[in-house]
Amino acid sequence: MADSTVVSNTENLMKYMSLDQRGSVQAEYIWIDANGALTSFPNGTSTVPPPARPPGGNSDVYLRPVAIFPDPFRQGDNILVLCETWDSDGSPNKFNYRHEAARLFETHAKEEFWFGLEQEYTLLGTDGWPYGWPSGGFPGAQGPYYCGVGTGKVYCRDIVEAHYRACLYAKVAISGINAEVMPSQWEYQVGPVPGIDMGDHLWMSRFILHRVAEEFGVRISFEPKPIKGEWNGAGLHTNVSTNATRAEGGMKAIEAMMKKLEARHVEHIAVYGEGNEERLTGRHETGSIEKFSYGVADRGGSIRIPRQCAKDGKGYFEDRRPASNADPYQITGIIAETLCGGL
Repeated sequence: MADSTVVSNTENLMKYMSLDQRGSVQAEYIWIDANGALTSFPNGTSTVPPPARPPGGNSDVYLRPVAIFPDPFRQGDNILVLCETWDSDGSPNKFNYRHEAARLFETHAKEEFWFGLEQEYTLLGTDGWPYGWPSGGFPGAQGPYYCGVGTGKVYCRDIVEAHYRACLYAKVAISGINAEVMPSQWEYQVGPVPGIDMGDHLWMSRFILHRVAEEFGVRISFEPKPIKGEWNGAGLHTNVSTNATRAEGGMKAIEAMMKKLEARHVEHIAVYGEGNEERLTGRHETGSIEKFSYGVADRGGSIRIPRQCAKDGKGYFEDRRPASNADPYQITGIIAETLCGGL
């Protein structure tokens, strides 16, 4: 009986999922709460969601739909609706980071920002320990797991593949997956996606990942250093390009951007995720949280310029500082703000 609270009884569920909806469409509304966590509710045929209700007095927060995705769980014409949160006085909620980012991208539309985010995450058992690891113990040292194939090298590939297919169905711009350096840790990539759409697609991909994992009785952790010691942390590496960097001679634009990013290193770290100080130590393929650095093909720097981009003289750069739990709206927004001089 206890297992039924952990693992969905999918076989029984499916006979109901095949029932005719008689012309109705289900919309599930999804938003980011004050804790930076995803929240949702299915709402039948409603086209405008009722307000969300956080704890406390005067607690109603209104939801405004901003992006719609096909629903890979209910399928058919059903949809997933990503929402912004707004207060009753008509102002964006203080945790609504999307609103400010959207303003920045609208103001600097001529730059044509493209982003590609690499979302790392860790699969945990119900006991909170990495899935597939000995209970309370450790597998062999890091080395054979990165992009690994075979029993003992990878864990929960079924969840990873299910998530990939569900994202494709939902028209999330997922573009790849790989097993990561720490066993039971994976990465998927979203993008390239322009401007504000990057955050929308990344948040929806996270929601879908949590929902898929529910059915396997596995928890998803975006903590940047889930296991202390000699294990790689988890990041949200952010690949960035603009019209200027993609044009001939774009390396000059990238070099100029490095100076701007260095000048605001502290401000970027402040919004690049909680617990990031445990990950950005200068070890395990990270730069130091205390110092900005960059280089060609340098995975130990704050910024990596891909070798091919340096060879071509144009392209993009990778900001390796963001933690896996960071808000993509804050990441992409502050990058646009720093490189373009704000509003």
